[in-house]
Amino acid sequence: MELRKSEEPLPGRAVALILLLCVSGVRAETARYSVPEEAERGSFVANIAKDLGLTGEELSARQARLVPEGEKQYFQLNQHTGDLVVREQMDREELCGQSEPCLLRFQVLLESPLQSFRAEVSLTDINDHAPVFLNKEIVLKIPESVMPEARFLLESAQDPDVGNNSLQHYSISSNDYFHIYTRRRSDGRRYAELVLDRALDREQQAEVAFSVTAVDGGSPPRSGTALIRVVVLDINDNIPVFIRSLYKVRVLENSSPDTLVVAVSARDLDSGTNGEIAYSIVQNSEENRQTFQINSETGQIRLKKPVDYEETKTYEIDVQATDGGGLSAHCKVEVRVDDVNDNAPEVIITSLTSALSEAAPPATVVALFNVRDRDSGDNGRTSCELPGEQPFSITSLADDAYALVTSEPLDREQVAEYNVTVRARDEGSPALSASKTLFVRLLDVNDNAPTFARAVYTMVLSENEPAGTSLGRLSATDADAGENARVRYALGPPQPGAPAAASFVSVDAESGTVRTLRPLDYEEVRAFEVAVRAADGGSPPLSAQAVLRVVVRDENDNAPVVLHPAPDGSAAAGELVPRWAPAGYLVAKVVAVDADAGQNAWLSYELAKATEPALFRVGLHSGEVRTARAVAERDAPRQRLVVLVRDRGQPPRSATATLGIALVHGFSDAFLQISQAPVGRQQPQAVEEDLLTTYLIASLGCVSSLFLLSVLAFSAGKLCRARLRARPSPPSARCYADGDFDPDGVDAAGTGTLSTAYRYEACLPPGSGRSEFQFLRPVLPSRQSSAEAGAAKPEEPMCSSQPAGEREANAGIAAPPPVQTPDWAAGSRVHA
Repeated sequence: MELRKSEEPLPGRAVALILLLCVSGVRAETARYSVPEEAERGSFVANIAKDLGLTGEELSARQARLVPEGEKQYFQLNQHTGDLVVREQMDREELCGQSEPCLLRFQVLLESPLQSFRAEVSLTDINDHAPVFLNKEIVLKIPESVMPEARFLLESAQDPDVGNNSLQHYSISSNDYFHIYTRRRSDGRRYAELVLDRALDREQQAEVAFSVTAVDGGSPPRSGTALIRVVVLDINDNIPVFIRSLYKVRVLENSSPDTLVVAVSARDLDSGTNGEIAYSIVQNSEENRQTFQINSETGQIRLKKPVDYEETKTYEIDVQATDGGGLSAHCKVEVRVDDVNDNAPEVIITSLTSALSEAAPPATVVALFNVRDRDSGDNGRTSCELPGEQPFSITSLADDAYALVTSEPLDREQVAEYNVTVRARDEGSPALSASKTLFVRLLDVNDNAPTFARAVYTMVLSENEPAGTSLGRLSATDADAGENARVRYALGPPQPGAPAAASFVSVDAESGTVRTLRPLDYEEVRAFEVAVRAADGGSPPLSAQAVLRVVVRDENDNAPVVLHPAPDGSAAAGELVPRWAPAGYLVAKVVAVDADAGQNAWLSYELAKATEPALFRVGLHSGEVRTARAVAERDAPRQRLVVLVRDRGQPPRSATATLGIALVHGFSDAFLQISQAPVGRQQPQAVEEDLLTTYLIASLGCVSSLFLLSVLAFSAGKLCRARLRARPSPPSARCYADGDFDPDGVDAAGTGTLSTAYRYEACLPPGSGRSEFQFLRPVLPSRQSSAEAGAAKPEEPMCSSQPAGEREANAGIAAPPPVQTPDWAAGSRVHA
């Protein structure tokens, strides 16, 4: 920029105006610079980096930028050198008019840390306008009776420049009647008055013409010229006289057009045409001409357009009253514009942080802004507020500079975005306000751990399901966002003493789906628990735990197992039933178990096959084999039963138990000896057949020999047997309980051991030997001890009158009354 030769360089003037900013915060004094108007683009204004105490590299690193207060940016900052230069030519008269000083304000913003510095540039005037008269010819009508030293107001020349460059004085060309006098108004403007030097004589000279020149104070000075024609009028004794020489009035800004401002009044003592007064406004400025109008007859001054206090605060109007004879008088009207609160405050955002971490501490600066109100006084005083409940507050930095800061900790999970409304209000009546909405988005911080929907997840799995079967899905949520909310699942270590669940199930890290790793067996593992961990993707990650409980549901995969009779067939021919057994007699009990659980282990028993189907029945739930009717002589001595054991699973599974039953009249010593014969390694069924054959041969031999002895003995035996059946209980003989038998006794199956599930008590009359077998009867558990005790007591033998030989020949068996055998005695072993 080229400076005027009479001015010193700009840096020198800027040093005198600038107040160094406070770089440690956002408060700052205003730095002031100066530049002449119409400076060329690129003209140097000042070095801001030097004034701020920063280097060009620091200025560039902190991303310095300019923020104008107006809509247009007239300056530009070089971030590398710190030079402030002109960006666009400026016309002071266009920007500021007659206002002085003409200031262009802006802010310098620095980042990291965020700082704001205020600056203003004074636009100095240059003499680029010459004074101009609105009318090139000025006509004055002066009566010849006017006395010397009379003064006549001239129309003022217009010069938009200010200060020394504005209009300074008037001059007129040489003439014989007038000289000119330059005067100053209260607003600083200059106007001219013609002063009559000697009396006019219309008869000598009817018109006087000369030129008037208006000169400004620029260097070089500029000037404007107009022609003055003085028309000498005939004599008029009286001139108009205003009631007041100065009218002071007030008008509200924004008053509508045609609003009455004031009515001036003048009187003229003349009559006729010389007494008729016409009012006019002496146009001393273009602004007055566009703003006011006067009624030439009434003297009422009205507005032509609304006035604006912010543009012009005071108007000075020159009013002229002219009578019919051409005589005139002048008065002044001073119009003061009263401010009205017609300008709402403006909120100007200079810097904004749109994305803010939710972990930002209180007092973090979010935005910087200014509030401007063009009104004055109370109407221009402003205050700021934040309507509603929000975690922000406003801090005042200067008269019209503010900062939006956080007032409390933030939580993105509660509110992720804020629309912060900044409301500025002035103190006018009524008060005006303006609002600006700022959008602030919170950035997520990993401050929330994942949360499981349930503390314990129970999943049910059917046993034997193949590997990879889905059991269900774990669900954990995280209130954070992005990677901080990405949840991954993993199984925790097993609890002490619990099975290693990691070998049974796995969990998908992303979806939380639980799947089996191998088939599970309900009979081995019925349920297990394992801790499940959900961790988010934050740094450091946060996690939560839940318990996964897997319950294995039983399936019917096990058939019933028969425990008794033994499945190897060792008891296939070991059940003995006396011929006297009544209906309901307990023969045996089938005992079976099922490894499954619940309904799959509920067993039912049924008779699948029998030699005599009508002779036996099986308890549906107990497995007890009982006689369905009394045993008859016609029934085959060998009975074979097949019992079907079935569970209630779907589909049901079953097993069979085979029972061999022998129907006998009684047991003799010969039968016991035969039963003790070694069976070698024969099969159970062959051993049973050999024993029965031996028993039949021996029985037939004994019966034949006895029959030959005596028919009487046979008849007596039949009578005795009938008496025994009729008696309620047989007389006790010497009884041998389970432990009183010789240790060399064997069971009917020839296995060499006696079954503890089913026992008989053998009773013999006193004095009998091993060859005499009196009768058999089942032994109740409650009678076991009494049988041992009763063995020592002498009791009456049954059928004691019968000879021993006959008893041996008949081999009769006394049938005791039916005794209900308890469930625990359901076995088929017989003790002799």
